[in-house]
Order: sequence, then structure tokens, then C-alpha cells
Amino acid sequence: MIFQKRPLYFLSLFFFLLLSLQSNAQEQQPAKKQTPGRLFNDSTATDSDYLMSIEKAEEVLESAYNDIDFKGDTHHLFGDMKRTESKLNLILASLKGANPNVRNQQMYRIVLQEIQQELEDQNKAVNEHNLNLENIKKRVIELRKDKTLITLIRDTIRRKQFKKEFANLKKHYVGTDSLMTTNQTVLNTKKRLIVQRRIAVSNALVTVESKLEKSGINIFNKEYPSLWQINDSAANKKVTHNIKAKIIIEENVAAYYVGYKAGALITLCFFMGLLFWYISRNIKYLKTNGHFENLSQLNFKYLNRGTIVPVIVIALNIVVVTNLYAPALFLEFMQLILLGALTILFKNQWSGVSMRNWLMLLGLFFALCFLDLFITIGLLQRFAFVAINVLGIRYGLIQIKTLKEELYIKAFFKWASIIFIALNVLSILYNVFGRVSLSNMLSLTAFISLTQIVALSVLLKIILEIILLQIYTTRVKRGIVKMFDFENLSDTLKKPFIIVISYMWLIVIASNLNIWESLRSGFQKLLSHPNTIGSITFTLGNIVLFFIIIWAAHLLQNYVAYFFGEIDDENEENINKRQHSKLLITRLVVLISGYLLAVAASGMPLDKLSILLGALGVGVGLGLQNIVSNFVSGIILIFDKPIQIGDVVEISSESGRVKSMGLRTTKINAPNGAEIIIPNGNLLSQNITNWTYTDNYKLVEVTFEIAGETVPEEINSVVNETLANLPMVNNSKPSQIYYSAISDGKYKLLIKFWCSIYRTEETISLARQELYVSFKNKGLNFSS
Repeated sequence: MIFQKRPLYFLSLFFFLLLSLQSNAQEQQPAKKQTPGRLFNDSTATDSDYLMSIEKAEEVLESAYNDIDFKGDTHHLFGDMKRTESKLNLILASLKGANPNVRNQQMYRIVLQEIQQELEDQNKAVNEHNLNLENIKKRVIELRKDKTLITLIRDTIRRKQFKKEFANLKKHYVGTDSLMTTNQTVLNTKKRLIVQRRIAVSNALVTVESKLEKSGINIFNKEYPSLWQINDSAANKKVTHNIKAKIIIEENVAAYYVGYKAGALITLCFFMGLLFWYISRNIKYLKTNGHFENLSQLNFKYLNRGTIVPVIVIALNIVVVTNLYAPALFLEFMQLILLGALTILFKNQWSGVSMRNWLMLLGLFFALCFLDLFITIGLLQRFAFVAINVLGIRYGLIQIKTLKEELYIKAFFKWASIIFIALNVLSILYNVFGRVSLSNMLSLTAFISLTQIVALSVLLKIILEIILLQIYTTRVKRGIVKMFDFENLSDTLKKPFIIVISYMWLIVIASNLNIWESLRSGFQKLLSHPNTIGSITFTLGNIVLFFIIIWAAHLLQNYVAYFFGEIDDENEENINKRQHSKLLITRLVVLISGYLLAVAASGMPLDKLSILLGALGVGVGLGLQNIVSNFVSGIILIFDKPIQIGDVVEISSESGRVKSMGLRTTKINAPNGAEIIIPNGNLLSQNITNWTYTDNYKLVEVTFEIAGETVPEEINSVVNETLANLPMVNNSKPSQIYYSAISDGKYKLLIKFWCSIYRTEETISLARQELYVSFKNKGLNFSS
């Protein structure tokens, strides 16, 4: 409600009476002598009461003045209104002369909708300020009810005693009234501007929606004459002037969008900088320690040739996919930079034929972007588009095969090729029959769909190389330099990423075809529709989100070990048990957090959840005791740590090395190659012999006989020297030599020494061989 000025009746009357009575004070007759009031009579007012009333009026006026004055939030509101005005003026100016392609219109629609919401918020804020002024006015008008002040105004004799106070009161009133009038005028002006802008935004949205509808829905309606009927109206215009004008408009729109998305772009640059530092640190460590050349054995193609360009490729892929409604110049420019970065990566990697065909594809795409952005629709542009489409069809049928062989993932490229050829054919048909905007949109979508699948294939390969680099660097830091089965690991890792890049590719195609918003709205409506079964109400979206979170939690807990360099390596001796324990706890936390988050995202009411938990409790009592017991036992094993991954254990009649520990079962690799799966509940209920609880060494025994002329001291010396020269023997713990039988020229010995429990048989065998050689060199007979 617009603030309307009303006279402050009481104060106006008050000051009128005050001035008139002061001017005629000398002419008035002396007042009649009043009868003294009784003590404590309520109707009798003293000078103190009058002073208090005047002070109260001054406080009210001063408080009103302070509240009327615009504060920081009001000035911030006015600043927002100025920014909204400049944003709206730029969009309205761009609508008149900008390229009518789908990208620009989508961006205009999004920005206009945001401006519309901003105007709604600003209108609400102005109304609140008006309401605030109304409330202030009411507080001032409440002074009428002060009977003491009214009595003082009417009493001309007593009023003379408070002449100074009344003068201050008048000063406060004049200042408050002036500020009220000024701020009221400002708010009324802002209100009118908001109304005008809301009308302008509504009209602009109607225009944009109409253009988007023409480009996507009415595909059979003719926009321009058929190609054989065209009369080139653009021929008489100055083409150079038109190009310059369109460049200026497109630059302004793109510059606005960059400023509009500055926060998101800066955040992306920050995270890409962290990624660059992270990759560079690992590569520098490998170079310093002489392991960098081994990256070629891991089938690296990009990270071993530099870090900057791969990080730029990741960033540009994210920019292209996340800015679906960016203006055409911004998006196509980002796409061209991405293709340029890919060209740098492909150099000296691809064959000469593949590289020439790739450069030809880039040239066609660049020409298409230039025609779409800066050339007015006419005979020249339409024939140029037809020529590019024809070359694109030929390219898709003949030359595109050379690109497929160079890519990391080839399955999607077949579909991309089919879409590329089909969209070029449709583009020619629509162009010929006068649907030019739709034809242009199909042409751009065709080339973007093909180039984007190449970019996403490279993106997947770079991501896998980053993960493998982390695994290999971590293993090198732990002293493990041998290679691991990276091919099977890559095949395992790429499966979830293929789902993600497929989704990214479909989004790019759908947004370029101007159907993504419709698809998204349709799916959102379907997923958010409430469904009721009995007393439970749910949506498909909540169910889908529940399973997605569960899937992501399981995926994360499976793959989290890779980031710490942990893989299924059966022969690893120097396993980091503490790190494995931390990983188990991390996996447990990830799973529990995932399930809790999934339940919260499902939107299930707590009362229904308690019913479900009650039913689960009944199930536990009836038949799930073992499952729950194993689950709880798994948690106890994780935190109590009687055994850890890598330990060599004996449990009942089974023995072997602990391969993995889960929440329900533990896997043990037996010496004969069998994998023993033991429920966690059984582990806690049986005696466990852990050979590696404190260290990885085992005391082993070797028995043998020595025959020949010698003495025990010489035998002991030979044994100790031989064992000291064996690297697999732990010489920090002294070996033990025992004689079970001694006779002339014949000795039976038992030797005990410590070695790695993971290589006991190998160490015992090597010890026998070395002892045999040592005693043979002494001229003694050795038998074992």
C-alpha cells in the first residue's frame, strides 16, 4: 500500500493554539482564582507532570525521526534496485538486436524470471517500509491521548513557564514532518518504478517464450520463405556493419553473463587450482624419486605430458555442462576453447589421418558458430548452413571412423555418429522449407553432440589417470614399487563414471534441442506427485533419491581405499594395518551416514519409521539373529582390532592371511589358494591365534646333522655368520642353536631364528641352502 500523507492533526492544532495564545497573552484577562485541589487528587497536575508530558512528546518525535530515517538495509535495497534496473536495461536492449538462437533466448528467460522474482522481493520490501511509516504515524497521533499535555496547551498562564520546552518540541516536529514527507516521496517513486519494470519484464517474457516456442514446438510452421522462393532482403544491407553490431551485442550479453556467474566461475577456478596443485605434487614426488617414467606402464596418455591442459579440459567440460542456459557466444566460445585444448592433447598422440579429420571437424564447427552468431539470416547464411550440413553428412559417413579408434570409450561414439548424421539431414530439410531457426539449432546440436562425446571420453580418461596416479604415488611412498593390475582396476572404476558422463552428454544434447526444460519439468512433476498407500504418502522422487544415496554410499565405501593406495594385492608384506583400520572405520561411517541420509531424504515420517523399526525388531527376533549378530560382531572387530587386514591367523582348523573384513564376514586366504569366508560372529566366539598381532615375524626351526672333524664353537660361528648374511632373517633378534645329540665327528642341531611370516618357507629353504654351502666349504658333511 502506497503511503499517503495525512496531517498530523494534533500537532498542527497544538502549534496553532500555541502561537495564537502567545500573541494575545497580554490582552487576556487575569484568570479566575482556582480553588486549590485536594492533596493527591488525580485531576490536579503539577509542573513536574507537565515537564514529563513534554519530555514524553519529545521522545516520541525523536524516536519517530530516527525510525523514519533510512537505515543501511534501505540503502542496500535501493542499490539492489539500481542493479536490477541496469540488468533489465541490458537484457531489453539485447532482445532487440541479439541473435535469435535458442541459447540466447533460454538465457534471457532465466534472467528475466530472476529479475521478476527480484522485483517481487523489492516490491514487498517497499511495502514493508510504507507500513513502517504508517506505524510511526500512529505512534505520533497517540499523543492526542495525553490529557496532561492537552491541559497545558489550553492553560495560557502555565504555558508561559514552558516556552523553551515548547520551542524544542516545535523544532523536533518540523524535522520529523520534513523527513516523513521526503522519504514518503522517495518510496512512492520507487514503487512506481517497480510497477513499470514488472510490466516491462512481463512483456519481455512473453516475447522470449514466443521465440522459444517457434524454435522448438511448431516445427512445421514456416518462418521464412522456402529456399527456392527466398528474396534476400539482407543483400542490400551492409554486411560488415551488421557483423560489427552483432558482435557488440553478443559481447555485451556474454560480458553480462560472466559477471552474473562470476561467483560460480571463481569457485570453479579455485577448485581447479587445488586439483592442479594436487596432481603436480604427486608428479613432482615421482620425478624426484625416479618413478615418473613408470607412468607410461600405467597406460597414461595425458597427465604424463603435462598438468595444465588436462585440468583446463576438466574445467571446460564442467563449464559447458553446468551453464546450460548461457548465451550463445559464451557457450560456443567455451566449446571452441575446449576443442583447442583437446587438440593440444591429441598432438603427437593421434595418427596423421585422424588429426587432419579432427581439424576439419573443428573448422566446420567454427564456421557454423560464426554464421550462427554474426551473420543475419538470409540467402548467404542459409546456403552456407546447407553446405556445412552436407560436409557434415559426408564426414559422418566416411571420415568419422578414424576418430573412433583414437578414443578411450568407443561404444557411445557409434550413437553420437548416428545422431550427428541424422541431425544434419533434418537441418537441411528444415532449412530448405523455411524453418531456419530450428535448422540452425539442429546443426549446432549435431556438431556439439559429436565434439562433446570426444571431450567426455578424454575427461573420463583423465579422471582415471588421476586416481591411478594417487594409488601409485601412495604405494611408492610406502615402499611398494611393483606395478599392480591397473587395467582391471580401471575397468572397475570407470563403470560409475560412464553413467555420469552419459548423463552429462544427454543433458547437453537436450538443452541444445530446447527440450531439457520440458523433460526436467515433466520428470519433476512425475517424481514429486504424491502417492498414497494406506496411511503412508510418498513420492517417486523420494524413493529414487533413497536408492541413489544408498548406491552412492556403497560405491564410495568400496572405492575410498583406492585414494589411500590400497588395492587387492595378495603378496604385499609391508601392509599398513593402522591405515586399514582407519579405512574400515571410514567405510562404516560412510555406510551409516549414507543410510541415515537416505532415510531422511525419503521423507518417511518418524512415526512410520518407528513402526518399521518395530517390525524389523520382530524380524530380528524371528529369524535375523545371525545377521544382526554378525553385523554387530563386525563393528566390534573394527574397533577392538583382535585381527586386522594382512594378519596371519589360525581360527579353529583354518589358517591363512586376512584378506578383507566386512560388516558381516571376514575373508581369509589359505596357503593353498582357497578363500575362506567366516561369519564375524564365529570369529568372536572362537579362539584366534594371531601370528602378526604385534609384528610380522615368526620363529622358525631348521634341524640338520653335521659330520666331520670340528667342534661346537666352530659350528656355532658358521651358523651365525650364514644367518647374518641372509636378508630375510631378522637379525635384530638373536638366533638360537640347540644340540640334540653330540658324538665323535657327528652333531645333531636345532636352529631357531626369526623371519617374515609371509616368507617362512622361502626363508627356511634359503637357510638350508646357505648352511649347506657354508659347511661344505669347511670340509664338513651337511644333511637336513
